[in-house]
This record gives sequence, C-alpha cells and structure tokens, in this order.
Amino acid sequence: MTRAVYDRLPPMVVLLWRGVDAGFAGYLADPSVVAAARLSILTSATSVLVTLLLGTPLAYVLARWSFRHKSVVETIIDLPIVLPPMVAGIGLLLAFGRNGLFGAPLHALGIHLPFTTAAVIFAQAFVSAPLFIRAARLGFAAVRPDLIEAAYTDGATELEIFRHVMLPLASRSMLNGLIMSWARAFGEFGATIIFAGNLQDFTQTMPLVIFTGFETNLGVALSLSLLLILISACILLALRTVEKNNIINV
Repeated sequence: MTRAVYDRLPPMVVLLWRGVDAGFAGYLADPSVVAAARLSILTSATSVLVTLLLGTPLAYVLARWSFRHKSVVETIIDLPIVLPPMVAGIGLLLAFGRNGLFGAPLHALGIHLPFTTAAVIFAQAFVSAPLFIRAARLGFAAVRPDLIEAAYTDGATELEIFRHVMLPLASRSMLNGLIMSWARAFGEFGATIIFAGNLQDFTQTMPLVIFTGFETNLGVALSLSLLLILISACILLALRTVEKNNIINV
C-alpha cells in the first residue's frame, strides 16, 4: 500500500492493516508476547476481583448514607479517573516506596511492593476501581426509595435489603462498571511502568511490550496493538449488549 493511500485511511484502519501485514499470527507466538498476555490477563482479573470485593460495599455506603465531607471522599475516589497515569504512578511510588509513607512500615515487615507483580495489580486497581465504584454507586442510588421502604416494612434487615433488593436492581450498572474497570486495568500503562517497572515475566504487561517493541521489534508492537484493538472492540460489543438487552433480570 502506497504512502498516499495510507494518508487517506483512518488511523485505526492503518494500524489494523499494518498489524496484519507485519505477520500478526506469527508474532503472537513470541515468548515475550505470550508472557505479557498471560500476565495481563492474570493481573487485570485479580485487580477487578479486588475492585469488586472492596468497591461494592464502598459504593453502597456512598449511595445509601450521608455523612460529613462525603463530597470530599467522592472526589478523592474519582480523582484517578482524570489524573494522568504517570502522576498516579509517581504518587504510588512515593506512598509505597521503601521510604514512602506506607512503604517504610511495610518494608519493616518484609513486604516490598514496588517493582513486583503485586505492584502491577495495585496500579491497575488504583486507576480502574473508580470506574466501577462510580457506576455501582449510581446504580444503588437509582433504586426506588419505596422499594427499600417496603422491604423495611416487611422486617428485612440492612443486609437482606442489600442482597435481595439493592444488588439485583443495581447489577446492570455494576456489570457495566466492571467491564469498563477491567478494560482500563487491561490497558494500563503509565502508572504500571512508574510503580512496577518493565520486567519481563514479572511486571511487563501487553501495553509495556508495545512500548518496548517500538524500539526493538516493531512487528511485535504492531501485532499486540492489533490484538488490543480486537479486545477493545469485544469490550465495546459487550457493553452495547448489556445496554440493549435485558441480560440481568432487574
């Protein structure tokens, strides 16, 4: 394909074409690609699980109760959504580094977080969890007050209301948030490279292999870029399916 033709095509189409032209299938068997894909799947899935377990009760509290400085708490939770990833990584490193606010006590206990696989999970959860918490909070807040009042009238406890009323009715919003949170974690780059480094088999996720590939192996970078485009397209399709079809009975 000539340069003139390239200039007329949208960037994503050019990237798809170059990825296929670079030998997409062959590069996917590269050991560094396989290791990065495995690590990305493991860490992003773990970060989403942590987000689900810790973010759900937090979102429920924010949606159901009012307390002093609640808006400040919500702002702090939402901040990583708009914070540049590099800044988030620097903040995590200063907080959990060897001489950081939390890093020094952890180091005294023999826990070393930066530049480990756990640091990848931590960075991914830090930047992606607010997407789920925000969606879940809005889902819980949208539940009709009369349904909650009716449950109280029937003698339901707060836990029973949470399990049998709030969760089913907010589950669609939670699923949307969970999908977006996983997508953000899977594609995380800036905070990861600052806080966890770029160590093959330990902290080198797929976006980091793409970054390295532009200097060492363009074919690997293009092939992984194509793979991430396909994954992103699947994520968007999943979101559209959730929005258009009543997958969850609410």
